[in-house]
Amino acid sequence: MLIHGFHAVMARLRRAPESVGELYIDDGRDDARVRELVGLARERGVRPHFVPAARIARLCPGRRHQGVVAMVEATAPTLTLEALLDAASTPLTLLLLDGVTDPRNLGACLRVADGAGAAAVIAPKDHACALTEVAMQTASGAAESVPYIMVTNLARAMDAIAERDIRLIGTDDAAPDALYEAPLPASVGWVLGAEGRGMRRLTRERCDALVRIPMAGRVASLNVSVAAGVVLYETLRRRLYP
Repeated sequence: MLIHGFHAVMARLRRAPESVGELYIDDGRDDARVRELVGLARERGVRPHFVPAARIARLCPGRRHQGVVAMVEATAPTLTLEALLDAASTPLTLLLLDGVTDPRNLGACLRVADGAGAAAVIAPKDHACALTEVAMQTASGAAESVPYIMVTNLARAMDAIAERDIRLIGTDDAAPDALYEAPLPASVGWVLGAEGRGMRRLTRERCDALVRIPMAGRVASLNVSVAAGVVLYETLRRRLYP
């Protein structure tokens, strides 16, 4: 698997340097970011290879690689939902995705989850996107910092989350209450469905509440990653500025 760009490569070096097989850097670059990357690689036992820009372009055709490419092994997730819940000691924010299959949407959701301080992104193993190269690249390093936990059965996972006093709130364009009017609990699991289909019936039934994101224009709904950003950052805003 190839990952490229400073954010993704440095995040992998910090989290799992043993998974990095080869690291290629454009030999025409000699700036602060490259020096930082080289220092981190050598500190973690990874030898950087300086190669012509054309070679990197052949490895990542048409991609914004920034002159940095790493060949890495896929790393298996090490955190289970049960372990995450057992270790939680502070108010928790979770993002649950039901039926999101586009890797770019997944990557964008991971990125916004990282920015807003969510503890994990959770999705079912079936009818969901795996953590692919495209998803990891879109996440810009967030795939290394935010656990992506794929569960066998999302409905049962929601039951387990609810047992820990984490309130599950889904988004629905037809919900009577707007996001900014609804009370938010200390710990919350935001549940978002795929564009078009929305949440499945069993998923919806397990939500403690449904809220809508107000829309002032002509578009009926938001992309799932944008919607995730809205609800996660509203949660963060209320915690920081109660």
